[in-house]
Amino acid sequence: MTVSVTGVDFITVFVKDYPAAREFYGGLLGLEHAVDYEKIPAGEYETGNLTLQVMDAASVGQEFEPRRHPIALHVEDVGAARTELESKGVAFQGETLDSGVCHMAFFSDPDGNVLMFHNRYAPRPA
Repeated sequence: MTVSVTGVDFITVFVKDYPAAREFYGGLLGLEHAVDYEKIPAGEYETGNLTLQVMDAASVGQEFEPRRHPIALHVEDVGAARTELESKGVAFQGETLDSGVCHMAFFSDPDGNVLMFHNRYAPRPA
């Protein structure tokens, strides 16, 4: 038998303060809050093609360490999304980058997990 991976169902984002994370992901970012887990401080947030499982690290015996590799969240207008979050007090890391094919703006959740607004505006090179 050959393993046949057909997609990625979810990614876990460990946090220290789940109530603050819930407000950030569900409230500030406006992601659909699909479920809160009953037994531990954790829940799921939908991005359209990938579920973010946001979970208090200590509740599952993990030591919290912020994620330094960004999760790229697709938006239609990186500048507008950035301006909206900045108006609500979110600090961005540097200027919005233009790679020649996409725009990227980096920021963090309340526990320091790095996220990015991303929009590819040109096709991938052949």
